[in-house]
This record gives sequence, structure tokens and C-alpha cells, in this order.
Amino acid sequence: MNTNTNLVLACLDGSSLTEAVCDYAAWIAQRVDAPLKLLHIIDHHHETAAHLDLSGNIGLDSQQHLLDELTAAEQQLSKLRLQQGKQLLQAAKDRVIQNGIAEPISNQRHGSLVESLIELEDSLRLVVIGLRGKVHENQADKLGAKLESIIRSLHKPVLVVNGAFKAPQRIMIAYDGSKAADKAVDMVATSPLYKGLVCHLVCVSKDGTTMEPLLQTAADKLNNAGGFEVITQLLPGKPEQALCNYQAQHAIDLTVMGAFSHTRIHDLVLGSFTAKMLLNTKKPLLLLR
Repeated sequence: MNTNTNLVLACLDGSSLTEAVCDYAAWIAQRVDAPLKLLHIIDHHHETAAHLDLSGNIGLDSQQHLLDELTAAEQQLSKLRLQQGKQLLQAAKDRVIQNGIAEPISNQRHGSLVESLIELEDSLRLVVIGLRGKVHENQADKLGAKLESIIRSLHKPVLVVNGAFKAPQRIMIAYDGSKAADKAVDMVATSPLYKGLVCHLVCVSKDGTTMEPLLQTAADKLNNAGGFEVITQLLPGKPEQALCNYQAQHAIDLTVMGAFSHTRIHDLVLGSFTAKMLLNTKKPLLLLR
């Protein structure tokens, strides 16, 4: 197994979802026999803003003294963040080893999480990240500050974790006949990740006549692949509402769906179907572009 490619990447920031991110990433890495990488980013962007404006109209000597103090404080804060990150990565490493990962890779980087993921993208199989980071972890009506950019920027699957780990037994594909939905069906049909699970193929549509043959074709592809039970369902109603209700009623552990339609790529995520699913679902969401 090449440890430099096909990586399952867990993005860690020390939020309350960090342990769940580790657990889901370890579960996936084991089932698909892929190396697991733990990533922590030290982002200094918010620390550098407006420091030069704090001196006001004080004299030059006082201004220089203040700037020297600010520089020393920044350096100390940077050291503390570095040490905190190392401790976070070590704790995560210990956790995934306990979960059966023999040789996890850990990586601490400075800079932007989005830019780092774009740089690493060619080596990735899948990214696991929490729905909210430390900044928004107590705000149930908000998505993580970087989540939208990550989903837009990457062309690899992104598993968004929103609660404690539970080994999936039942998955749901949110199917709408789009290319992204067909990609989700293909991925589930061919990946070892889903073997042995129950797969619910669910479509919400007002036009059952049009969708039924598409849904049947997708179901046939899954059945022909073998290795899991397939349950097909066509539902009325608003998609996000119907899908979230179905999740709860059928104890779905993980939902697979496309992120954005082609026409929404340049729109804001907030207010879109993807965002509504992220905010309302109670189980992890695996998004495909």
C-alpha cells in the first residue's frame, strides 16, 4: 500500500467533533485499505490584522516599543499554537491506532486549510471534516467558516461529520437523476466501503413518471454490483425535508449525495439544497462533486 497516495485525510482543529472525525476516518481507511493522514493547520491570518493601527498618534519611540511588544506576543502565541497542534495530532494518532490503524501519518502545516487541501488533492481519496470548527461549534444554525470553500474547491469526496461516531450499517443515496447522483451510485456500487451495508436509494420528485425509470436503472446498477441489500423509494415533498424525515424513520447512518448542481457552482452555498441538508441532517453527509 502506497502511503503517499490514495489517502484518507482527517482535518483536525480541536473542536468537539475532532474525535468523531478521527473515528470516521479510521473506519473508512480500514474498509478501503487506504493510508490515513491526520492534518492540523495553523492559520495565522486572524492574528496579523490591524496591529499597525493600534499605536494611534503616540510618539515614535513609544510606537516602536509597542510594535516590539506586539511582535514578541505574536511569536509567543505562534509557539503556543504549534505546541497545541502537536499535542492534538498526538492524541489523534493515539486514537486512530486504538481504532486499528497501524501507521497513521500526521502533518502540521502553517497557512490556509483550503489552500493546503488543494495542494494535497492529487494524493487524496477522501477528506473527512467536522461540520463546524471551534469558532462555530455552538451555533447550530451555521456551517463551518471554511466548509463551503472546501466543498467548492475540491473534486474529491468530502465526508462532513456532525456527531459522535457510529459504524454505518444503513446508508442512503439521495438520488435526483443528475450526473453527480449517478456518480454517487457508481461509487457505492464499486467501492469496498459499502459492502455488507443496506443501501437505500431515495428520490424525492414531483414527477414520478420521469424519475421512475432513472431510479430503476440506478437500482439495477447497485443490485448487479452485489455485496449489499438495495431498497428503492420514490418520495413526494420538499427534497431536504423528505430526505431528513426518511433518514430518521429508517435509521440511516450515512447519506451520499452530489454537492451543488452545475448551475449553482458559483452561487452561495447557504440557502442551497446542499446547505439545507448539511444544517438539518443528523447523520454524516458524504458529498461528491
